[in-house]
Amino acid sequence: MSLPHAPSAAPDTPNTSASPLKQAVFLHTGWRSAGTWVWSRLRELERTAGFYEPLSNVLAELNPTDVAASRPTLTSGHPPLAAPYFDEYRPFLRENARGVAGYDRRFSIDRFTREPDASFPALQAYLRVLCDHTREQGRVPVFKFCRTGGRLSWLKRGFGDAMHVGVLRNPASQFASGWLLRQQWSNAFFVAAPFRVLGLNQMDPLVREAIGVCGVRLPPLPSMPDDAYAAACEQHARTVDSDNAYRAFIALWMLCALRMGEGVDLLVDMDRLGQSRDYAAGLRAGFAAQCGLSPDFTSARDLVEETRRSAARMTGIDGGALRAVHSAALKFLKSQAGVEPAFTEVVRQKMVLANELAEAWR
Repeated sequence: MSLPHAPSAAPDTPNTSASPLKQAVFLHTGWRSAGTWVWSRLRELERTAGFYEPLSNVLAELNPTDVAASRPTLTSGHPPLAAPYFDEYRPFLRENARGVAGYDRRFSIDRFTREPDASFPALQAYLRVLCDHTREQGRVPVFKFCRTGGRLSWLKRGFGDAMHVGVLRNPASQFASGWLLRQQWSNAFFVAAPFRVLGLNQMDPLVREAIGVCGVRLPPLPSMPDDAYAAACEQHARTVDSDNAYRAFIALWMLCALRMGEGVDLLVDMDRLGQSRDYAAGLRAGFAAQCGLSPDFTSARDLVEETRRSAARMTGIDGGALRAVHSAALKFLKSQAGVEPAFTEVVRQKMVLANELAEAWR
């Protein structure tokens, strides 16, 4: 795992070192992690093409007339975008038809097995087509994922020519961002997401262990197709108690962190990014060294301070009771082989920060 520290390079300066530049950027993020903002900084560069959520089930129904309307909403918290979210998919859409060419609904559910599942060849082929088309245009593809935390190692092996970047935000801030959307705007998607992913993977031993360690109570749903299960989880999330919602969230957060800790090419620490211009400059240099792109991160907001300011709005949740959950999740991470010690220390610091931030929740 690379930790940024070098001074910033000039924008889009070619790499003249002996090692070849990475030919694509894969951003592995979580929902409400500020990954869209990181992606937007890369997308604005002249030499890039930014593919937003290439595994989202929305792409199964997308048609050309939908693209223009795919823009940030008032409540999304996303930055203003010069082009719609899905603008880069236009060449892969057909008039009078729905769906991005090569996309399959099976791609939308993350998986946590060590070895790729039967759908991975099709997933790899789909992403390879997006990559090849973009490179033929003389641009660098930048993918922003929210559904690859468990499949990170698969993609790293399958796309060794890409730069794999992990985006990490402390769990208290990340959870609060989604919880407040449910609380204030009745948007339960981000509270439902962990239940959906954990439930559809609960037969996997690693996932089952994380569910047990974190004390998650999955909704008592019968076996059903993935789409129906997802809809049932969203309904469950509208009334789920805050303690169980957080336990599900932290179980998924730690499972994704585990895969990230096994080795990404660069880690973007969102809590540090908004507090240190030196850190932002180091990240910029890290991208420049590995893929020849030099995004400007100096406009990052201080997301930690924003969480502190929003504490009074976090109602119905006892933040002090979450310390035990954080401790159990951290022990789970430490018990797994293959996680780099430097990354384990980063996660430990995230748990300390999460304890501090959640303490104000009542």
